[in-house]
Amino acid sequence: MSAMSSSNWDRRSVLRAAAGLAALGPLAAACGGNNGRGGGSGSGKSLVQYFHAYGEAGTEQAIKRYAAAYDKANVSTQWITGNTFEAKLFAALLTKNAPDVFEFHPQIQLIKSGQVADLSDIIDPVKDDFNPADITSHTVDGKIYGVRMIDDPQFFFYRKSMLEKAKVSVPTTLDELIEAAAKLTTSKVKGLFLGNDLTSIQSNLIWSAGADTLDAKNEIAYHTDAVAEGLTKLHGLFTSGHLLLDAPADYWDPSAIDQGLCAIQWCGMWAMPVMQKALGDDLGIFPFPKVGAAGKQSVYNGGWSMFVNAKGNNVEAAKEYVKWLWIEQKKYQEDWALSYGFHIPPRASIAAQATKLKSGLPAEGVKLFNTYGHFDNIGWTQAMITAFNDVMANAVRKNQNPEAALDACDKKVGVELKKLFG
Repeated sequence: MSAMSSSNWDRRSVLRAAAGLAALGPLAAACGGNNGRGGGSGSGKSLVQYFHAYGEAGTEQAIKRYAAAYDKANVSTQWITGNTFEAKLFAALLTKNAPDVFEFHPQIQLIKSGQVADLSDIIDPVKDDFNPADITSHTVDGKIYGVRMIDDPQFFFYRKSMLEKAKVSVPTTLDELIEAAAKLTTSKVKGLFLGNDLTSIQSNLIWSAGADTLDAKNEIAYHTDAVAEGLTKLHGLFTSGHLLLDAPADYWDPSAIDQGLCAIQWCGMWAMPVMQKALGDDLGIFPFPKVGAAGKQSVYNGGWSMFVNAKGNNVEAAKEYVKWLWIEQKKYQEDWALSYGFHIPPRASIAAQATKLKSGLPAEGVKLFNTYGHFDNIGWTQAMITAFNDVMANAVRKNQNPEAALDACDKKVGVELKKLFG
């Protein structure tokens, strides 16, 4: 199981509807957030929180246990399974059954459309205890929207014995990764798994080529010669026969490497305990390799954050609950990060006590996170992510010229940037 659900859950699918948030407008403003469903042991207000179904056993029970311990409101949890979290969340935000609190990722259109509440007042007193990058990625015009719950680094996992047998060194460049995939492929095992549609590595391709999604002025920064060259090389890899393309679950699930379907798999640190249980010491990790001469290795630091629905009827009560659980209750925050798969606590004081992450492979994961990590850019919205999904589809999985694919992406991203930043 993974940090995502065991059905075809995927982080990007959660975001797909986000692009439509800016269009919510007055309709959502007229809708309340209190749907009267009780739960927990609290009295007074009823609050509803939305979570996607995490894959690890015990996560649903944990979230409901925390909520039941809160005594200032009845908090009920919608635990949304399958591939429908974002659809249900954004459909609900348009109605009087909207959740008061929901988990998501920082994206600027949530703020521009007035959908999420400013949480600066509850975060400011403990701001210095949070990873500064987690504060930056949730900040617009000096205000902080959303409390980070977990940080989820993503990198390559590999079977040491398979690399040893094939006399393959751990790759540090994209060329070496492609060569390794060829040498590791046998009649029964594919060399490499990058996820079922390869979009899980698209940001890393950009970062490892020495580029970025957007620059500091919120202008396009991904359209470089090195990125185009990386796309060409990935197309070659895609057609090589050395890539696992029909895994039973997507990249977030460790089953492909656990079941010996591939020698190297892109995945997240959340799956590390399950992989270690299956593979023991035969497991290593490395960052996304550098692309081109000016490139740098990269790690994607994903994660989940709590947001308060600014258009609900219970904004203050919802903020109180979020403050209680995700600011004050360190015991629960630590439990959530470390008891059901490995996530890095975003708070320094909790991370400092995280003994499970202090040695062996988890410690190596933390080191990669700190050395090579890139966080979400709040200005890189779902519409932009989707535009680059198309680049991966057309230039990597099909055979379009990368420059033409990037030009088409530039047009779509440009429209969004104009809308958001003028």
